[in-house]
Amino acid sequence: MLCSLHIENIAVIERSDVDFSAGFNVLTGETGAGKSMLIDALDAVLGGRASREIVRHGAEKALVSAVFRCVDADKWFEENEIDAEEEIIIQRRISAEGKSSCRVNGMPVTVQQLRSLGAVLLDIHGQNDGRQLLDESRHLAYLDSFGELDELTSDYYESYRAWRDVEKEIRRLSMDELEKERLIENLHYQITEIENADIRLGEEDELNERRSLMKNSGKLTEALDAAYEALYSGSDNAVALAADAEDCVSHASGYASELKDTLSIITDARFMLEDAAERIADMRAAMDFSPEEYDFIEERLALLRRLERKYGIDEAAVLAHLESCRSRLEEIEFAGDMILRLEKDKDKLVKEILKKGAALTAARKEAAEKLSERVESELKYLSMPSVRFVAKVEPLAEARGFGASGCDDVKFFMSANAGEEPGRISKIASGGELSRIMLAMKSVLAEGDKVESLVFDEIDTGVSGIAAQRVGEKIGQMSGKKQVICITHLPQIAAMADTHFRIMKQERSGRTYTSVTELDKEGRIGELARLYGGDVVTELTLRSAEEQLAAAEAFKAANR
Repeated sequence: MLCSLHIENIAVIERSDVDFSAGFNVLTGETGAGKSMLIDALDAVLGGRASREIVRHGAEKALVSAVFRCVDADKWFEENEIDAEEEIIIQRRISAEGKSSCRVNGMPVTVQQLRSLGAVLLDIHGQNDGRQLLDESRHLAYLDSFGELDELTSDYYESYRAWRDVEKEIRRLSMDELEKERLIENLHYQITEIENADIRLGEEDELNERRSLMKNSGKLTEALDAAYEALYSGSDNAVALAADAEDCVSHASGYASELKDTLSIITDARFMLEDAAERIADMRAAMDFSPEEYDFIEERLALLRRLERKYGIDEAAVLAHLESCRSRLEEIEFAGDMILRLEKDKDKLVKEILKKGAALTAARKEAAEKLSERVESELKYLSMPSVRFVAKVEPLAEARGFGASGCDDVKFFMSANAGEEPGRISKIASGGELSRIMLAMKSVLAEGDKVESLVFDEIDTGVSGIAAQRVGEKIGQMSGKKQVICITHLPQIAAMADTHFRIMKQERSGRTYTSVTELDKEGRIGELARLYGGDVVTELTLRSAEEQLAAAEAFKAANR
């Protein structure tokens, strides 16, 4: 569960620490006091979008940190190679320039990693989530989640993906005759051009080196002649001098035997000098360049560079392009045979898809009946006594009869009043009904959800009176199994809380500051009275608030 939240410089919140408890945590306060800023901070610390606009004006950076305990996130830690600890400490910094950094237990992580961890830790239900029920494309996902159909949907999708890949390959190979002839002609041209060039790996470097040698042959010849003269052909050359030294030391070694090693060194040096002179002579002899050779090298290099500009950055890339052209040409020439084989594979996959789709449809219809019963039951409890809720599973309106998600079209229908036929939620449900339907869905889906903490940002939209009382009771029941954090404006919901925080906005020295304060019993009575009567808090509203608290405590004691 979420144990604590630390916030610095998030919008109107300069600094705040909130220690949450297990069970039902509620946050109340005037409109604009900054309640939703806490939800935004929670969303940011769990990998949500966080732009520089969230940073308090004048601050260099914003910081949010959260501490979770007793959470089963071992799989995430194993996959991300971070040591799991008893506490999960998450930090996120957002600079005024919009740059962001994230850490989990002190280790840096990406926003994507943080988002995947957040999905395990917390489920945030925002103010507009009820509107998602109007998007019928989401209904199938709700049903699959309730029915725990992950294994069936994954198995089906594997076959669908294989079919889609085969279909894509058939489309790629299929072309009209004119296009086919044009492509074959172009491939033949490229293959012939590269093959005629007879490219050899490393040839360009060799030609560049030879051309450089030829361009500098005058200076090179002069240097070689001078070196040969110094070593061998000139008067007092190095070889002759070494030979003289060798004779002298040889004579001297007859009188001093310790000079024998020195004599050996001089002899070796003479041999090395003679070898060097021979090498220089050989190279000088080879320096017989012809204008024809230079022209050939220039033409060859020009050809190689032209081919590299057309087909690749170097010889290896050009040769790789040649192989690609050969493969593509062979593929086109034998495309008819390949398409026949692929069509057979596609037919097999379609049969496989329809078989798996039928199994998925059966499972969805069974889950739809249970979901309809459960949601309808929850809605009746939430002060919709005549409601009818139906999750319909119908054949997909596509010519082939299947799609990426199966063979089904799932839509939720409801009737809020007796005697009326269920219609699409998008056409019938009011704002308050949408809020209650979403709460009912959350209540049902949460039973199989491993996420231990739920956040509701103004789930009471469009709800009042007895319906508000029932919403509060339902959240109170949910908080017996999961931690719930809820922002509300309704005293009926706030009274059900185990821990109550008041959020207040104040002005000091021309700046706005928001504070979060945990209320004791007397504080809760006063806050509930404010929710009832606004600025006019009377003895009557205080007594009503006290009675509301007592009734809530009695309900929780009997229903948890």
